[in-house]
Amino acid sequence: MKKIAVFAGSFDPFTIGHEEVIKKTLPLFDKIIIGVGNNINKKYLFSKEKRTNWIKRIYINNKKIEVKKFKGLTVNFCKREKASYILRGLRNNNDLIFEKQIQETNDILNYNIKTIYIISSSKTSHISSTIIRDLIQNKGKLNGLIPNEIIKDI
Repeated sequence: MKKIAVFAGSFDPFTIGHEEVIKKTLPLFDKIIIGVGNNINKKYLFSKEKRTNWIKRIYINNKKIEVKKFKGLTVNFCKREKASYILRGLRNNNDLIFEKQIQETNDILNYNIKTIYIISSSKTSHISSTIIRDLIQNKGKLNGLIPNEIIKDI
C-alpha cells in the first residue's frame, strides 16, 4: 500500500516555508499531493488557478508530487485521494493551537487519517503568506521568501 500524504492550503502565495514542509517530508512518502483550496473566510490576491499553476511549475520534474485544486474539507479530499496523512507546518505556538483544533475535528470525521506536524526552521518561521501579500502590494523585496518560479511572475 502506497504511503500518500496531502499538504493542503490556500497558498496565496506559496512560500519557502511551504517548500520546506515538502522538502522535509518527501523522503517519508511515496506521493505527496499538494491540495490548493480556498478558505471561505479569506480574500485572495491570486486566483486558485494561478496559485495551482505556480506550484505545478515548482514541482514539474518531481514525480512524487501532484498538485490539485480541491473544494471542501481537507479530510474529505484525503479520502478521495486515498491519502492516509495530512501534513501541516507549524511556525509557532499559535499555529499549534489552531492546527490541534482542526486535527481533533478531523479525527472525529475520519480517525484513519493522521496529521503530521512539521516544525519550521528558524530560517522560515517568520514567513507567512499574509506578510508576503503585504510585501507584494507595497512593492517590497520577495527574494528568499517565495520560490523564484513565482517571483518572476509577480
